[in-house]
Amino acid sequence: MDAKSFYGARPRNFLALIPENPQDSDADLSDDDDQIEDPDYQPTHAEDTGDTSFESMDKEEVASTSTTSTLPPCKKSRKGKNTLKTVSMEEPEDPPDPNKSTRRIWKHEDIEEFQVPESRFEPPEAVKTPFQYFKMLFTDEMIEHIAHHTNLYSAHELSDPIKTSPEEIEDFLSILLFMGVFNFPAMEDYWHHESRFDLIADIMPKKRFQLLRRFIHFNDNQQCNDSPDRFYKIRPLFDMLREQCLLIPSTYKHSVDEVMVAYKGTRAGTLRQYIANKPDKWGFKLFCRASSSGIIHDLLLYQGVSTFNVALSEEEQGLLLMVITLCKTITQPRLSVVFCDNYFTSFNLIQKLNANLGVKFIGTVRPNRIGGATLMVDKQLMKKGRGAFDYRSAEGVIAVKWYDNKCVNLLSNACGIMPLSTVKRWSKVARAKINVPCPSLIPAYNQHMGGIDLSDMLVHLYKTPAKSWRWYIPLFGYILDLCISNSWLVYKRDCGLLNEKPMPLKRFRLAVAHSLMRVNKPAPKVGRPSSCSPLPQKKRYTPRPSQPQPDVRYDNCGHWPLHCDKRGRCNLCPKGVSRWKCQKCNVFLCLNANQQCFVAYHEK
Repeated sequence: MDAKSFYGARPRNFLALIPENPQDSDADLSDDDDQIEDPDYQPTHAEDTGDTSFESMDKEEVASTSTTSTLPPCKKSRKGKNTLKTVSMEEPEDPPDPNKSTRRIWKHEDIEEFQVPESRFEPPEAVKTPFQYFKMLFTDEMIEHIAHHTNLYSAHELSDPIKTSPEEIEDFLSILLFMGVFNFPAMEDYWHHESRFDLIADIMPKKRFQLLRRFIHFNDNQQCNDSPDRFYKIRPLFDMLREQCLLIPSTYKHSVDEVMVAYKGTRAGTLRQYIANKPDKWGFKLFCRASSSGIIHDLLLYQGVSTFNVALSEEEQGLLLMVITLCKTITQPRLSVVFCDNYFTSFNLIQKLNANLGVKFIGTVRPNRIGGATLMVDKQLMKKGRGAFDYRSAEGVIAVKWYDNKCVNLLSNACGIMPLSTVKRWSKVARAKINVPCPSLIPAYNQHMGGIDLSDMLVHLYKTPAKSWRWYIPLFGYILDLCISNSWLVYKRDCGLLNEKPMPLKRFRLAVAHSLMRVNKPAPKVGRPSSCSPLPQKKRYTPRPSQPQPDVRYDNCGHWPLHCDKRGRCNLCPKGVSRWKCQKCNVFLCLNANQQCFVAYHEK
């Protein structure tokens, strides 16, 4: 007989019978003696002839063979022993696994520098008043919203609303702005007879101010039970502020960082965070995006895993989502560069920002997020001296380690090593400042990363007093201070475009407070002084009355002539002397038959 016909031709897809458990083998048959063969067992034709090729079987027999054991059936079965299955002897090609990450190849090469266009702003026709800049952020809609919900909350608590109005809320805001500049130990000191501060005490009585501060509210408590938002009480005010901040024209260089709003109480629960390296270690955490000038353009309240109403299994995924959310509101992302510190930066973040939004990135990074770049060890780099650096690049991203006072790691896809620059550092050996070489991405990072720190510093210069057992009052104080700092920075930028000298932040804040107190409101009532008030002492000189703000001067509301015993120089005509002064503006004006000076002074 021919050997080929005896063994049969080998099929193309040959099936073999192997044990399902790899530990089971033909040699492990120590219990086979206990098995009793079935007396009714009949061998098949293939077993009689000895032909074991699969060509002699039909399709049904092959199927039955592939699913059953070749051993004879027994009365006593053992689980996991001698169970056979069919496999293919030909090794199939493994399909590519999309989740399996390929190994990055890091090369000692620099990347091409990304040219960021210069930011150009159209100069305005004229510089606006501080009150107008403030109203661009803290709008009339926000003031009406506060007045409405304050009345609603007081009616629910007292069964009778306190009947406040938007005008009274503006007076309340002006008092808070004054308190941020003139800081007294306690709020009662502004009204106490021994320490009375007339600028604040004349705006509103102490009991009315305390009543407003007690019942001020920003949302309806009756509808907050079903809301998953933990910042429900302050959310509408933050959303309205965020919409106004997004309207401010920004540069092409942005920084993303975290901000802490101080709060040491315990009523906020887990909303209160702790960061050790912040000036305010306890408080609420906000993530903000700002330009290098300090203007904050977008902000996000952090409330843990429920910030985005999605489950964040890893910390890195949460940081990725926060940075991407803040960068989605950039107007021209493909021309912009974002700067972050090592809390946010990772190799995955750079790739996702570039792939999804087209935003370039520069930031310091922790060694475990560098993406597997094989950089020099810190000890080897420190032996080369101050200013030494090492770098590797892969997939358009460069990883740099630079030694200054200590080693620092950076990741970038916008700027690389060349051209090299220098920075001034103090040398103990030379006892003077020396030039230390550094890659080009180091000065770019130092120049544009401090935008949020600058805004945080301006907010803390004149801070609104916001100590309260209600946890949302500090957040309201931060909104008010942020509106002042943002509006002052926009005002300062407009003054630079028109080559005008800007006023300092303190004067800007006081001007806004004065305008909130007087604009579009009648003049204060003038009456006889009370008998208990002390007699005024004679002064050697008469101080010049303060000039009213333009918003108060031209509002055409409550400007009435008031006759005085003393004469004063007219504020409009250079040679005029008059006994009449404006009751609201508190300036002397000539009051002749035609009232020319009085009318002309209050018209633009």
